[in-house]
Amino acid sequence: MNTRRRRTALAGVGALTAGLILTSPQHAEAANLVQNPGFETAGTDDMPACWEKSGWGDNDFTFQTVADAHSGTKAMKVTLTRRTEGDRKALITESAACAPAVSVGKQYDLGLWYKTTTPDANITVFRHDATAGWQYWTDLKTLDMASAWTKATVRTPEVPAGTDRITWGVSVYGTGSATTDDYTMDQVPDVVPPAQCTGTSTQCADGSWSVLPTQNPVRSMHSVVLNNGKVLLIAGSGNSEANFDAGTFTSAVYDPAKGTYKVVPTPKDMFCAGHVQLQDGRVLVMSGNKAYPVAGGHGYEGFKDSYVFDPKTETYSRTNDLNDGHWYPSATELGNGDVISFGGLREDSTGSVTAELWSDKDQQWQPLWKVNQTWSYWGLYPAMILMQDGRLFYSGSHVFGNNIPGTGSAVYDYGANTVTQIPGLRNKDQRDQSASVLLPPAQDQKVLTLGGGNIDSNPDANRLTDVIDLKQANPSYIAGPQIPQGKVDLGNGKIAETGAQGKMYVSAVLLPDGKVLETGGALHNRADPVYESSIYDPGGNTFDPVAADPESRGYHSSAFLLPDGRVMATGDNPGNGTWNHNVSIYTPPYLYKGTRPTITSVINQEWKYGDTQRITVDRPVAKAELIRPAAVTHSSDPNQRFVDLPLSVSGNNVDLNVTNNPNMAPPGWYMLFAVDANGVPSVAKWVHLTGPAALNAKTASPHVHSFADALSGKVSGPGKKRTSQPVSPTISGCDRHYGSVNVCVPTVFPPQVRRTAAARCTWLRQNHYGRLRVNGGDDPLGLDRDRDGTACGKGDVRR
Repeated sequence: MNTRRRRTALAGVGALTAGLILTSPQHAEAANLVQNPGFETAGTDDMPACWEKSGWGDNDFTFQTVADAHSGTKAMKVTLTRRTEGDRKALITESAACAPAVSVGKQYDLGLWYKTTTPDANITVFRHDATAGWQYWTDLKTLDMASAWTKATVRTPEVPAGTDRITWGVSVYGTGSATTDDYTMDQVPDVVPPAQCTGTSTQCADGSWSVLPTQNPVRSMHSVVLNNGKVLLIAGSGNSEANFDAGTFTSAVYDPAKGTYKVVPTPKDMFCAGHVQLQDGRVLVMSGNKAYPVAGGHGYEGFKDSYVFDPKTETYSRTNDLNDGHWYPSATELGNGDVISFGGLREDSTGSVTAELWSDKDQQWQPLWKVNQTWSYWGLYPAMILMQDGRLFYSGSHVFGNNIPGTGSAVYDYGANTVTQIPGLRNKDQRDQSASVLLPPAQDQKVLTLGGGNIDSNPDANRLTDVIDLKQANPSYIAGPQIPQGKVDLGNGKIAETGAQGKMYVSAVLLPDGKVLETGGALHNRADPVYESSIYDPGGNTFDPVAADPESRGYHSSAFLLPDGRVMATGDNPGNGTWNHNVSIYTPPYLYKGTRPTITSVINQEWKYGDTQRITVDRPVAKAELIRPAAVTHSSDPNQRFVDLPLSVSGNNVDLNVTNNPNMAPPGWYMLFAVDANGVPSVAKWVHLTGPAALNAKTASPHVHSFADALSGKVSGPGKKRTSQPVSPTISGCDRHYGSVNVCVPTVFPPQVRRTAAARCTWLRQNHYGRLRVNGGDDPLGLDRDRDGTACGKGDVRR
């Protein structure tokens, strides 16, 4: 785990500042766009013309123009003799006269000759944004050590919107030197296959949904895509008191290739547990439901047990126990393969303030004294997203009621054991069961948070989206476009949403074309399903409405990407306690755009950080990426990420350049997609990215750039050690005085329902609650006015 204290922002010797471009750039052409590519023309500050010194951090370094050239008489040598953090690099000068002009949406092949005495050197690119000025863009390729002159080439991603120029060079971030010469930069010719609509015009524009003929046999609320392409669907008791009392706990393994389900014995009630894929492909499942709530007594209780599921044997085995109970915990894999977990409810139904750490090395949960603690209560299923330097970003998405105190979003630094508040999240207390996702590509470090509600006050769910760029020195959420409105069923059939109506219980799914599908949801607490789906484009910051899932997908629903590029959606558990066993499949528009590219071979399935890995394809592709398989529940999958793989192309051979930063792509199994210029993806191949244990212990820490290191929000350190956080027994938004435990009569009805027994009973009838017995002597909602022990009977609704 990263234990480095974050530093104050340090500019390079050639500082990256805004406003340096004062003239309009010229259109890039297919020629060498680098001026003075061989360093032959002298400049100022002991640097060749159109080249500048850059870098940051605590290190000792030298820049030298040397005679040991690949061609001509000069080359550039950058040396680090001591390094604690940061890098040094010779970059093309950030000016209109020197920095190559580029065109939005185009790609560029970069090339150079080099020699290195360190394995810690990268080709690094910066871009000039017409509004924000110069900023780090991405690392493209790790250079292999070479004692003789060696050629390196790599292709950039598509140039982002707003970019008019780029600059680039070789970053040295470990002790040793890199000598470079003869730089080239060429615009990649457009190779766009002809657009072919293979479906109806509607399918090509909006995609299509189908409902599978075979139902999901279990009441699953957890969906995990396994490294063999199958899907683990975990139910436990499935939020059924009858199943719980009978000890009937289930999971199922779904095989998309065969369309079949296999019910798997499940040792404990994993209803509302946490889960995450370990780097070896097994699934770590933590906590679950120890007890259902009692009317007028305790709430849900979480147990301490933990298990791993093995995809090879399709069986569970027990690990050591957690230190505390955690019903609804987070689970985030770190860059070293460890897993950190926060939040949830304890065995006594109070809120857990205990952070838990799974050691990949020891294959067990660590004792309390080995885990840094702030004694903070993060709520239930807090969305904790791993940042590129090992810190965690709490996005503000959570489950049930209000957000944490403060701004509702924060950065947690495990090494410093501090929590820093992050501003900008709107309506922070109406983000209950919103969705948050690290946008494609992960290298951009942008997070989208969308939708949400609040089961305590039960307002209409909202349409809000907020976006944050974590690469900024002092990041803050900014308002994004609103979620498109769909149709809502308020109990009398589907009608168009109006006003500010949006949805909670949102699912957000990363797609292999670099966009995000958002789908499913409901307007209120376990009621009023919303039928709407749209695709978000991170580049344009826009939503495009598409076909909507015909099935209701509210509480306990999931949507996730399959290896064939389709999206599977399952579940729905309305307040009346029923379950939707129908499974939907979404075929995105890109699968109606003609023949798919094919990855014909993967030379090596075992990958390491900083590798260059070769694949072959049957025709030209524009990009490739790794997508981490889903482990989703309750709108939450904080480990979901799309990692760009810069290309080096030679005919049908494509070399893929793997990030050297495990925090960017935590170790484990990934789906590898190749995508053509029309956004049509291949079927995925599975590759295994090995963890830091496989790296040389003497190498430098991964190439981490200075970012989010000038935070201005309130900082808090560890609080006073305590046992737990008091939590109301009605935290799930359900009044347990009515019906069975798995029935959820809302503690607060939707705002349009009048506060009379007649209006409330009409709403319950419209939502198919059926006959409701009154538990105990209390009737807090006034639904049993004739005191006959049955709510909403004839005598209760007479005027």
